[in-house]
Amino acid sequence: MSLIVMKFGGSSVGTPERMKRVAKRIVERKAEGHSIVVVVSAMGDTTDELIDLSKQICDGIPPAREMDMLLTTGEQVSVSLLAMAIHSLGDRAVSYTGWQCGMITESVHGKARITDIDPHRVLKAIDNDQVVIVAGFQGMTEDGEITTLGRGGSDTTAVALAAAIKADLCEIYTDVDGIYSTDPRIVKCARKLTDISYDEMLELANLGAAVLHPRAVEYAKNYNVALVVRSSFTQNEGTSVKEVASMEQGIVVRGIAFDKNIARVSILGVPERPGQLAKVFTTLAEAQIDVDIIVQSGVMKGLADFSFSCSLTDRERAVNVIEGIQAEVGFREVTSEDNLVKVSIVGAGMVSTPGVAAKMFEVISSLGASINMVSTSEIKMSCVIDIQYLEDVVKGLHTAYDLDTADQVFVGGPADRR
Repeated sequence: MSLIVMKFGGSSVGTPERMKRVAKRIVERKAEGHSIVVVVSAMGDTTDELIDLSKQICDGIPPAREMDMLLTTGEQVSVSLLAMAIHSLGDRAVSYTGWQCGMITESVHGKARITDIDPHRVLKAIDNDQVVIVAGFQGMTEDGEITTLGRGGSDTTAVALAAAIKADLCEIYTDVDGIYSTDPRIVKCARKLTDISYDEMLELANLGAAVLHPRAVEYAKNYNVALVVRSSFTQNEGTSVKEVASMEQGIVVRGIAFDKNIARVSILGVPERPGQLAKVFTTLAEAQIDVDIIVQSGVMKGLADFSFSCSLTDRERAVNVIEGIQAEVGFREVTSEDNLVKVSIVGAGMVSTPGVAAKMFEVISSLGASINMVSTSEIKMSCVIDIQYLEDVVKGLHTAYDLDTADQVFVGGPADRR
């Protein structure tokens, strides 16, 4: 008998009919002799609808604590309905919120990290032969405050819980039937990967691939959780995420990701004095603003210009935070721009293969796009370009790195991040 965690995203349980289909799949899996723990997201577009509702009530930015109170209700609806559906099929199930199953988080509303899990209640229900259904995306602080884990947090809930209860397998069910070399909605001949390494998947997730949340991959890697991504709508084999993936002959780049949620902020005329950049980026960190690529564009007469990328949603806050320290730092002005996209190539084979970067630059330039920013690591390279070139560049890179396949048929729709 195996202990399996099954996670279902919002589109998988988006209607009563889909909810019943998921319940049937769970009951069938349990009948095979497995103990089952299920993590569920809010139904369909529930979270977006709750956010819209808050905007109708609140003119400005709603209090973060109250937003977490509001958004966690979506998952509570899902877990209770799924438990009912399993009961109607003659099996036994019990539903828990994140805090009822012992999910402890840090005190950051909107994007809290899990700090500890006390799964005794989950394990007791498993011993009683019940299907345990847990609300994803949520937890509670040591002080009893309800928190959310950020968009995609249900993936993190599932993998972290799998690690805590020492599950044999964690399956992420979504509306695509695995992990592809790139978004099949852009490249029709994208290939579905049989397997991929934790490191490659972590890079792809951080760089915009929407199938798995980065924190979930981090947990899987750190605790060696066996992870499979597969479709909730088909019986097709999914993609395994593991420590070392098989290497296809001649395939250096395994995947191409892109992130449209990106802005560039530039700080112009910064005096060259020790501690200036430390002050800027410490202030941004204290405001919980994540910074990605940082570039110095030149020094003239003791003044330097710096640019960094951040999420588009943090753009306005980042500018306001930096303007707040203008008198202290002494820079001339701060500007920002959007309509950008970060396109990235990822592959463990890149580290030992010359010419990978040159080929990426050649493809982008041949399509008439300018490269605004560049970032590299051992297994990835990212270029920030104007968003109008996105589709052509992704298609060009996919072909250039020999990722096209003539017989691949894409099964699924937009990836489910909750």
